[in-house]
Amino acid sequence: MSEQTSRRATNLKGVPSVVSVLAVLICASGFPWNMDTQGAQTPYPTMAPLDQYLMPDRSAEMALARSAAPESISRDARVLVLGRRGYETAVEGTNGFVCVVERSWMSPFDSAEFWNPKIRGPLCFNPAAARSILPMTYKRTEMVLAGQSKAQIVEWAEAAYAKKELPALEPGAMSYMMSKTAYLTDDGGHDLAHLMFYTPTTDAASWGADLPGSPVMLVQHGPPFTLFIVPVGRWSDGTAAPLPK
Repeated sequence: MSEQTSRRATNLKGVPSVVSVLAVLICASGFPWNMDTQGAQTPYPTMAPLDQYLMPDRSAEMALARSAAPESISRDARVLVLGRRGYETAVEGTNGFVCVVERSWMSPFDSAEFWNPKIRGPLCFNPAAARSILPMTYKRTEMVLAGQSKAQIVEWAEAAYAKKELPALEPGAMSYMMSKTAYLTDDGGHDLAHLMFYTPTTDAASWGADLPGSPVMLVQHGPPFTLFIVPVGRWSDGTAAPLPK
C-alpha cells in the first residue's frame, strides 16, 4: 500500500471496509496500475471458470445494476448484463445513463482480488462517462473473455492511451456507486455509498481531498485522469449508509 493510500486509510478508520473500497474501486477506472507482486500469496492468482463470474438470472443482474443509482436515474438508464462474449444491452435507456455490474477484472491491476469471481460492482455512468469511461470496461472485458492475461491487458491499455485509441475524458464525467447490495471485496460488507468524479490529472488540493474532515478522497491514476470519490449518506434505496469519520 502506498504512503498516500495509507494516509487515506488512517483518516477513514472506523468505517467498515473503506480501505477495501480504495483498493478495488473501480470498477469504473480501467487504467494501468502496478502489477500484483504477491505471486502465490494472492488468494486469486488466476481467472476462475467463466461461469463463476456470470449471473444466470438476467433479471437479478439488471436489478443489481440499477441499484447503483436512485430510481429516478436508473429507471430510464440503459442496462447492461454480462454474457459469454461480453456485455450486452438488456434494456435500452432514454436518459443517457448506463448501469452495469462490473466484475473483478475492473479492479486495479495490483489488487489481490483482481480475479475474485464473487465481486459484483454495480455502477451507473452518466452520459459523459458512458461515452469516455465505459469503453474501457467493454475492452477489458472483451480481452478477459478472449483469454488474455493481466499482463497483456496492462500492455494493451498503456499502448492504447499513448496512441489515443480510446476516447478522451469528457468534461463532467461521473458515476454513481450507491448500491446497498454491492460486493466489492472479501474484506467486509457493503463498503460505502459514493459518487465518483473523473477530472483531468490534478492534485488532491484542488478539491480539498484527503484532508482531515473532508468527505472527498482521491485515487490518482496518473494520466489521463484523476478520480475523486465523494461518500454519500444514503444508499440508492434511500436508507442510511455509513459515512467516513
